[in-house]
Amino acid sequence: MYFAALLARTEDGWEASDTELDDVETLSDLADLAREASPDEDTVLVLIEQEDGWFGVVRVDGEEDPRIYVSDAAAAARSSYGEIMLTDELLGREPGDDGPDLDALDLDGTEDGEPDDEDADGGPAAASGESVPHGPVGDAQVLEDLGVTEKELRSMTQDAVSEIAEALGASEVLETVR
Repeated sequence: MYFAALLARTEDGWEASDTELDDVETLSDLADLAREASPDEDTVLVLIEQEDGWFGVVRVDGEEDPRIYVSDAAAAARSSYGEIMLTDELLGREPGDDGPDLDALDLDGTEDGEPDDEDADGGPAAASGESVPHGPVGDAQVLEDLGVTEKELRSMTQDAVSEIAEALGASEVLETVR
């Protein structure tokens, strides 16, 4: 089960809104959705949580590029919402690098399921299959200036969205949309 909310910082404090991500296909779409929540170009946080799986924070400050933190990239990669957040840049890949180039593969007779020596030993061929790391990725200091340290963010697991909202002083407004 997923929960997604927008928290927009205003001069009067935080405002929360439930958000529908069905029409969001890219990080750019998500950033545009966040910017629409704050016409004054204030800070907007998109908080996404999959129960007992992972959580993510996308921070949009005006027209700046979004800053992203995902608690478990491998778990998020199995989710359509997580895939939106896991950009090539965030994962340290070249844009469009979706895996091995089939033209560059050395087909030496091991393609019938027999691992060659490098694969069996965890060498380069084995490493290339791991494109999404297990564990956190992104900017762990994304909320530092708002009172959530990198250490606190990395230690959050279950109900992280509520913990973040509480640390920001926005738990009451978040509960109105939950």
